[in-house]
Amino acid sequence: MSSKNEVKTIMRRRDFLGTAGVIAAGSFTGGTFNILKAGESPNSKVNVAMIGGGGVAGQAFGGCKGENIVAVCDVDSKSNKRDGAKSFTDFRVMFDKMGKEIDAVCINTPDHTHFAATMEAMQRGIHVCTQKPLTHNIWQARTLLKAAKKYPKVLTNMGNQGHTYNGIRTMKEWYEAGILGQVNEVHSGIGFNFKGGYFGKPENIPPAKTDVPENLNWDLWIGPGMETDYNPIYHPRKWRGFYNYGGAQLGDWFCHINDGPVYILDLYEPTEVECLERETNLGNLVTDSCLIRWKFPKRSDKAPCNLYWSDGPSPKLNFPDNWSHGKKPGSGSVWLAEKNHAYLDERSNNPRLTERQKQGELKKENKLPAEKYPRVKHGSPHRELMEAIKGGPKCGSRFEYSARLTETSLIGVLAQRFGGKIVWDAKNMKITNRPELNAYIKEPVRKGWEDYGVDLW
Repeated sequence: MSSKNEVKTIMRRRDFLGTAGVIAAGSFTGGTFNILKAGESPNSKVNVAMIGGGGVAGQAFGGCKGENIVAVCDVDSKSNKRDGAKSFTDFRVMFDKMGKEIDAVCINTPDHTHFAATMEAMQRGIHVCTQKPLTHNIWQARTLLKAAKKYPKVLTNMGNQGHTYNGIRTMKEWYEAGILGQVNEVHSGIGFNFKGGYFGKPENIPPAKTDVPENLNWDLWIGPGMETDYNPIYHPRKWRGFYNYGGAQLGDWFCHINDGPVYILDLYEPTEVECLERETNLGNLVTDSCLIRWKFPKRSDKAPCNLYWSDGPSPKLNFPDNWSHGKKPGSGSVWLAEKNHAYLDERSNNPRLTERQKQGELKKENKLPAEKYPRVKHGSPHRELMEAIKGGPKCGSRFEYSARLTETSLIGVLAQRFGGKIVWDAKNMKITNRPELNAYIKEPVRKGWEDYGVDLW
């Protein structure tokens, strides 16, 4: 049992870390944290826990290099070991045992478990960086938006690296300076197929039941999600190909590729989303390819805009005739505008006007705008959170933004999954033309996981 002095020490640490991020970088004069733990000297390292220790967690470990990794939690015992860190299988147990020792947590798990782990951290006052997409359904995204308002001292970020790159800032400056003019269409997408990577197809639908490996807690892997028998196609890599746990290529890459368009053009709350084309729908298994269109009405001074997404072996990026940068890329976003068409790559970086000569002329004539938005040096959302905790600027993809970006993605995933047109009432969070699909706005949750976030509504 903690003594009163130990509790006071812990609270001083938590209070400092909860408010440091709102201090302007220029006014943060202390070289180290002004905090103490019993028996230790002041230091500037953040105590970080990892939920999910394999695969994409490598990005989190890299971004948190130099900090104290105090715990690693993974349902697979092969991935929860790290020198100097305590190992856990259930993040709820980890928080109960070590919550007061943890300043920040990085969540590197499959999509369907993001929300519960993120809410658990925020409710405890722990800063959090969650992998993209932020949530698995729209209700969860809205709830994290509410949580960000309820817990303003908790610093947040989503793991879409491109928002820490500087190309997205350059494109925003170009747009605001009128270089592009009004943007009426954006064509985005990425090429892929099912023969490799993490979208492999099972031989049978549903996949055959097989024995659970001794190193894996399958019940915790499912977590709040839909119960299913274990098959190695789900873990450790190919779960993204199943709508119950992931969101296919669209759910995986939209938050990278369309980070720039959504952020710069305010592409939130579409009125309609329609699946114009798709191949091979097998229920819970993702389609081989698709073409999705979002319709956005006029937004302040921004003209109505259609956003397109395509994936599969041959994505339809619809490059204009004046593309003059060599071979056309197979992924990214193409912006069709009234003055100059433009392009961003798959991380919403490396902006260019599609007409190379025009871009050269503007640069030569000094007509490209000067830098307006502060640049980020490290290019890592996890590093960005660490710096924010230490008094640096707030994270760019904090939940106030990334929850809305994720929602735009998720309404598209529903169109891909069920085909046809969805008429979306964003204000009331309802699909009006196909009410049967509203069951997927807030999915059923397994017993024991149902309380997360309900108190915010």
